[in-house]
Amino acid sequence: MSIQARDAAAPIPAQGRDTTAPARTSVELRTVTFAHPDAVRLNDRVQLEYAERYGDDGDLTHLDPTMFEPPRGLYLIAYDDEGTALATGGWRAMDENEENYQDGDAELKRMYVTPEARGLGLARRILAALEADAKAAGRTRMVLETGTKQPEAIALYTSSGYTPAPEKFGYYRFDDLSRCYVKLL
Repeated sequence: MSIQARDAAAPIPAQGRDTTAPARTSVELRTVTFAHPDAVRLNDRVQLEYAERYGDDGDLTHLDPTMFEPPRGLYLIAYDDEGTALATGGWRAMDENEENYQDGDAELKRMYVTPEARGLGLARRILAALEADAKAAGRTRMVLETGTKQPEAIALYTSSGYTPAPEKFGYYRFDDLSRCYVKLL
């Protein structure tokens, strides 16, 4: 299944493109399961990046693939016109619990763009599609956790209307390197 209604298959303009990256004429956002082979492969890549940035084994939160199944979640992969998986992201429904989530929360998870596709606006496109889907599913607030060693992620989120959470949430809420952000949908 593809997300077509959100201009997902629009061509990426050449202007601003990294000319060392392979030319791509279009990118399509596809709904997949979190267990899809491309999702697993990209998740492994982001885990390696976390390990490099933070000097540990990366994110230890368990993510059951069913957490991203509609209508309580969604998982997307951006593919180029040759079928190469370039970027991913998902949301899952979270409600009030002991980790400081609130009823109506949609938690953003596994936002990742491969190094060769960075700078093409894919994270922003995935983020917008996930926000729209979570809102359509009745979620009232998008929440996310990132870290201080991911300044490009923090820049993306703050430039997209996210503000620091009044109270940290999730698995890493007690970690000094953790930063939590929220946006009303």
